[in-house]
Amino acid sequence: MNAVFRSLQVPNYRLFTAGQLVKLIGVWMMFTAQDWLVLELSGNSPGALGVVTALQFVPVMLLTLWSGRLADRYDKRKLLIAANAAFAVFAVIFAVLVAAGVVELWHVFVAALFLGVASAVETPVRQSFVSELVEMHLLPNALALSAATFNVARISGPALAGVLLALLSTPAVFLISTALAIAPVFTYLRMRPADLYRTERPKRGEARVIDGLRYVGKRHDLLLPICMMAAIGMIGFNFPVTLAALAKIDFNAGPSTFGLLTTCLAIGSLGGAMAGTRRRSRPGAYLVIGAALLFGVFEFAVGFAPNFVTAALLLVPTGFFSIYLAQGCNHRVQMGVDAEFRGRVMALYVLVFLGTTPIGASLAGWWGEHFGVPSSIWAAGLVSFLAALGALVWQLRVSGDRIRIELRPRPRIRIVSPPEPAGSAARTEPAEPTGPAESTGSAEPIEPPARKPLAEPFARSGSRN
Repeated sequence: MNAVFRSLQVPNYRLFTAGQLVKLIGVWMMFTAQDWLVLELSGNSPGALGVVTALQFVPVMLLTLWSGRLADRYDKRKLLIAANAAFAVFAVIFAVLVAAGVVELWHVFVAALFLGVASAVETPVRQSFVSELVEMHLLPNALALSAATFNVARISGPALAGVLLALLSTPAVFLISTALAIAPVFTYLRMRPADLYRTERPKRGEARVIDGLRYVGKRHDLLLPICMMAAIGMIGFNFPVTLAALAKIDFNAGPSTFGLLTTCLAIGSLGGAMAGTRRRSRPGAYLVIGAALLFGVFEFAVGFAPNFVTAALLLVPTGFFSIYLAQGCNHRVQMGVDAEFRGRVMALYVLVFLGTTPIGASLAGWWGEHFGVPSSIWAAGLVSFLAALGALVWQLRVSGDRIRIELRPRPRIRIVSPPEPAGSAARTEPAEPTGPAESTGSAEPIEPPARKPLAEPFARSGSRN
């Protein structure tokens, strides 16, 4: 257990985790109540759910790359305080409208858009801020615990919202969730800036978005997970639209069981997140591709679930491989990038992972409206499987590896590297501009950087400020 939670020994990271946990419980409560409210106001329309989800993520498409530039240029902690304060203000206004009983469907659309603006600024900054909270050798564990925190909230938030929707009312759930969403503002204020591990900030005009895109374009090991998650994130990760409609329309679930499908998905996701907490190295390409293949298979099966219980059971492994995939891609990107580009590269990752949601959510809502909600789920699973298969072919062609199926002494699938040229001592990889070397194995070791106390206000990468 000490190994699993070792990042929590860092005071700043403890504050970060506590604030995120409280806020995310409130956010998931809000989203669950919001989905229920939209279905009530729209007459059970999956299309309306798709519009709300799309509006939440349109700002991600428009603002995320700019936010990544801010993360590399300015103080991430101060940016996070401002973004979380803005989110809390928008949430309070929306909760007041709901509590006053005057809310209409267009109010929900506008609130989703403004909350999305705050999240579009906050998410890339928060993703890259984790590397300032802990030393490099703790980064895999810190990222995994952040994913676990997210999924603990995703389990407890919808379940708590379902209970409160049945016992109290929709306005009460919005008021409670809004109060919880303010927590990160106070935890960021309590952090000690002197204990952050900061890199030297680029001079004005140096942290350009185009430079970050060119950097990624030269790195196959970054391009593959980013491109794979662009397809899977857009099509396969539309559970806020599909599960809410599946529960209420196809399975006739009431408010007390409304959040159970999301909770089952989150239980599996928590398992996937915890499976990565002991990781001490950069995950290999085949590990994340394998998780993507299995995710596609289980999501495909959910689309053919004959009843509520079967769907709930299948969502557990679906959730496991969804977060194991997302976390593995996140680790592979974040642990392979140079510190001065981290904000912009993580902004690109967030853009393809979340910024494509407006397209996918609208498509999922339209498909569910015309062809049925279950078909929108199995079709998403099929697309995710094919995207992972394409990534596997890409990786094999670039690396020169091949797949070998062995039946003895026991059935297994192996990745075989090409033979070494005569007279060479080791296999050589194409040179990369910067960052850790590419590997086609299961993991890449990360050496902790030397820690030297410096007097300068902003020290080199790996030094404490």
